[in-house]
Amino acid sequence: MKKMILASALAATTIATAHAAGRDQINIVGSSTVFPFATVVAERFGKASGMKTPKIESTGTGGGMKLFCAGVDVNTPDITNASRRIKQSEFEMCQKNGVKDVIEVLIGYDGIVMANSKASKQLNITRKEIFLALAKEVPAADGSPTLVANPYTKWSEINPELPDAKIEVLGPPPTSGTRDAFVELAMEKGCKKFDFLAAMKKADKSAFKAICHTIREDGAYVEAGENDNLIVQKLEANPDAYGIFGYSFLEQNSDKVQGSLVDGSAAEFESIASGDYPVSRPLYFYVKKAHVGKVPGIKEFLTEFTSENAFGEEGYLTDKGLIPLDEAKRASIREAATTLAPLSSL
Repeated sequence: MKKMILASALAATTIATAHAAGRDQINIVGSSTVFPFATVVAERFGKASGMKTPKIESTGTGGGMKLFCAGVDVNTPDITNASRRIKQSEFEMCQKNGVKDVIEVLIGYDGIVMANSKASKQLNITRKEIFLALAKEVPAADGSPTLVANPYTKWSEINPELPDAKIEVLGPPPTSGTRDAFVELAMEKGCKKFDFLAAMKKADKSAFKAICHTIREDGAYVEAGENDNLIVQKLEANPDAYGIFGYSFLEQNSDKVQGSLVDGSAAEFESIASGDYPVSRPLYFYVKKAHVGKVPGIKEFLTEFTSENAFGEEGYLTDKGLIPLDEAKRASIREAATTLAPLSSL
């Protein structure tokens, strides 16, 4: 009798351990920009495969990378979405924590927009003016090669043709890939319009980056979290405010908000695809190869996401605002994803 009880207890322990060692649902974290695309794919995958629909959390690109790179235990995420490429420091963190084989999947392109309510006039702004509006320190107005604490409180103080309204921009926090891309593509490019700052990049790259990438903290820029839908709601409530988010959210809310012209180019599907719109970036997700086979459905999810039906030129993700890759690039990405080819280096 005691042997039977012991055997039963051991069997129960084995079953419990097996459950603890695995999951029957894919766990995805990361970018709020990629979130809506991943959600659509996950829903279609769940219906078509009969497997559980993947669980997706919008943690921001940086936050997702930290969770993803924490280790290969099945309690860590299988996939992380990213609105920029993985950084060298993140790749090294993954390697250090045993996440040796990371599969990179480029899914398409996105533009970063500075939008406002359709109840207001559309903004026509340059990247130089964006830098002057949002940087913590800016060149002195007298033209001397010196920096001062940002003195601008109204857009019209930067350029009389800009709105005579308080500078108020709602944008993502430092953990966001959208913020990383915005400061690199908009603010840094605007910063380089000043010759002494452009020269600084060659002389002292870290000092240059500290100036050009640091956003002011006096209330003109408001960190609005990772929920881009919340920014859209706030823009509706405040017609004088502007918000920073991905093109897909502009596309989905085109009845409520409008994108600004940046350096004379509108944030539109064609201009982002052609590269004419200056504030555009690639979108990715990353897969932990060590979890393939441990968590069911990962390979099938990859197949669905990289199918022509999903990320192709006429795929259902373009309806959500994804700017597709060209045909040859899609074929290359699909081959690497379906064969589970990991990144060897950056």
